[in-house]
Amino acid sequence: MTDVLRRGRASLAFGFFAQGATFALLVTRIPAIQDRYGISDALLPVFLAAVPILAGVGSVTTEQLVKRVRPSRLLRYSQPVVLLALLGSGAGGRLAELAVALGAFGLAVGALDASMNMLGVSLQRSYGRSIMLSFHAAYSLGGILGASLAWAGAHWHLALWVSYLPVVAVLLPATFVGSRWYVDGEPAAVGEGQEQGQGQRQGQGQGAGVVFKLLLPLCLVMTFAYIGDSTVSNWSAKYLKDVLGSSEQLATVPYNVYMVTTLVGRALGDLGVRRFGAVAVVRLGTLVAAGGFAVVASAPGAWVGMLGFTLLGLGLCVLVPQTFAAAGRLFPGASDAAVARLNIFNYVGFLVGSPLVGALGDAWSYRGAMLVPMVLVLVTLGYARSFAAGPGRYGGGHERPRTADVGRGSNGL
Repeated sequence: MTDVLRRGRASLAFGFFAQGATFALLVTRIPAIQDRYGISDALLPVFLAAVPILAGVGSVTTEQLVKRVRPSRLLRYSQPVVLLALLGSGAGGRLAELAVALGAFGLAVGALDASMNMLGVSLQRSYGRSIMLSFHAAYSLGGILGASLAWAGAHWHLALWVSYLPVVAVLLPATFVGSRWYVDGEPAAVGEGQEQGQGQRQGQGQGAGVVFKLLLPLCLVMTFAYIGDSTVSNWSAKYLKDVLGSSEQLATVPYNVYMVTTLVGRALGDLGVRRFGAVAVVRLGTLVAAGGFAVVASAPGAWVGMLGFTLLGLGLCVLVPQTFAAAGRLFPGASDAAVARLNIFNYVGFLVGSPLVGALGDAWSYRGAMLVPMVLVLVTLGYARSFAAGPGRYGGGHERPRTADVGRGSNGL
């Protein structure tokens, strides 16, 4: 393994870590942001929805930009914008200032998410074996750290900008310096004998090479995975307290447990992909996640419900990284464009998940509402073959014994 690839992998993992911490610091302090700016309960959903919508716009824009600018450069400059926007959201005093900060955050995070996963897919191709889950494990670790720092800030009643400033002061220069070692891989050559639908035009990021009909199953899987994830993020505490009768303190535990099991599952997931193949890992993750929702829906008490959320973390954690990796394999000559389009459905699932469960819970029951994301996640079983590796490529017993050439130099700039 070359030093260039090792440095590229380490620097990209740190970028994932930093973004996990940044995002957690924002979303876990939403109540404090609401109080600081005097946002009404009626107006808050508008602000919350604007971020993923603008992130989708950022992801679409990234698909076009990577035709002319390397993903490493987009990531290098979008990550500081995200960090500064986080600081701006805590330092302003007027609603218009918050709107500008969150707008910048949304647009930049769309570019950041897309370019991060583009680099992850191309690095995995260069390694010749599954490493994509390790990047998302770093994101989960950052999320745990960010949530812990947010708890500390709330516990000590620190002003938002006081909580955010030290994090931004450390992560901004660190990620910018680390970005020198990002690695842009070349698009893979499409071998003879592959299906005509996979014979994509060469040239990284060329959207014309992406056949949306072939990408659609992965888009659906991405949407359903994020519906499941947003259900846990937004409803686990309320469900434990209001439905299962837990204390308010105990109700804060499920999401933390979910984050920890997500980290564990992703840290070990690459080994499973290398040993059993992506299809088997995705199927197992789907069944475990569906089982988790079933346990949550039928739980007689809080501790059984906690078991269900633990299973959800172990199951859902493999789906998103493997979906990005599958898009890279499906469109080896246009993986950047495929990742950018797929990334949009991350935000679709996030937008749909929480309102869907809330509406069903109010109109029907919250126990019944938990069965809906269960059914949607199970749809992944029907699309599991989309995660299969093609002949002669990594995964499913076809891992390459040696590293491929990187192609674009050591720093991607």
